[in-house]
Amino acid sequence: MCPKHTELFLLLALLYSVSKFEFTNINCTSLDKTFDDFEYCYLKSVNRSYKYLSVKVNLFKTPIAKVKVRGTLFKRFNGYKPFMFNVTVDACRFLNNTKSSPIAAYLLQHDLIMDKLEIGFVNHQVTKVLPFPEGAYLLETHWIAYDIDRAVVKVYGTLS
Repeated sequence: MCPKHTELFLLLALLYSVSKFEFTNINCTSLDKTFDDFEYCYLKSVNRSYKYLSVKVNLFKTPIAKVKVRGTLFKRFNGYKPFMFNVTVDACRFLNNTKSSPIAAYLLQHDLIMDKLEIGFVNHQVTKVLPFPEGAYLLETHWIAYDIDRAVVKVYGTLS
């Protein structure tokens, strides 16, 4: 795995690694509504302990041949300040270097849907990767197609 891909994996793993992590908000913004638009983007609270994220983005100019994702992790210290990582990954190269090339081809030609991503599942997948301080966090991702920012997704959470 390339160093940049390792950093992105660690960034995601760090955000979701502690079992007491809780989603607090999600915000999705399309920066070019002729290219993409969010059909839905929400955090649903079923009860005090069960929350999940759901996102669907409609892509209007498919297939997409050049995509990058920039992820930055922020921690709240009198406002959100950059914390640990600011990584940009060439998504096409990343997907094409895996053994899932049919999935890569599919992802770049259709709307993207993430339904009911719940924190219990994420915690189960990547737990106890690194010690992580308690506090409020923000994972901000910029989705860049053809070197133009197309969308911003912000996922907020707390670690207690």
